[in-house]
Amino acid sequence: MPELPDVEAFRRYLETTSLRREVTRLRVHDPTALQDVTRQRLARALKGRRLVETRRHGKHLFVAASGADWLVLHFGMTGRLEYGDGRTPDHTRVTFEFADGSRLAYVDMRRLGFVTSTRDPDEYVESQQLGPDALSVSAVDLRDLLRSRRGAIKSALMDQTVVAGIGNIYSDEILFQARIDPRATAAGRRDTDYWRLHRQVGRVLTMAADRDADPVRLPDSWLLPHREDGAPCPRGRGQIRKFRMSGRGGFFCPSCQTS
Repeated sequence: MPELPDVEAFRRYLETTSLRREVTRLRVHDPTALQDVTRQRLARALKGRRLVETRRHGKHLFVAASGADWLVLHFGMTGRLEYGDGRTPDHTRVTFEFADGSRLAYVDMRRLGFVTSTRDPDEYVESQQLGPDALSVSAVDLRDLLRSRRGAIKSALMDQTVVAGIGNIYSDEILFQARIDPRATAAGRRDTDYWRLHRQVGRVLTMAADRDADPVRLPDSWLLPHREDGAPCPRGRGQIRKFRMSGRGGFFCPSCQTS
């Protein structure tokens, strides 16, 4: 499932390929991809306008068209963007066609993402009850948000109303780097635990985004390349173990994630 590093990579990709291009046509291949907006309204808002600005909050990507509302793109479990001037990619749900003949395709094989619009990204974030973006939250705010939670720290990190952008994979990685047991409670920890966790949130998410969230390009010292039950811990201190939490499979090293 795309998490903050993936969506940040999508944002940079859109800026590189599609910003300042004039939209001449909106093609909706799958009407179920649109949420709370009609094809006609979205097409009227975009036609003849240029894409001029991007923002990201957590797993949501916002794209402004000149003099119009912002597009909101959410990528579900399998969503991505593909720019080009050739054939439409398989599983394309929405296509933005540009005046120069190129196009940007919103592709989503599992059909769990969506496209919508908003007048103001901040208002949208508030309406969706999203927490602060994981890359902008301060250490103090992250501490206060987590120590008010009753459950496990992994679940708290994945709760988008607490902090936006972290999902199953990167919560495992962040906690591995911080040497914190994902099953441990989020509340009642020492301040040093929260400061260490905050450092790793920034470090892990930034590095992953800078490497286009490509697992092949991530360090071998990370957990992510070794997320398999029984795999040797990259620190050489034990074995990776799989566990279940909230219906999802997570991974950690019991030997070095002890706090």
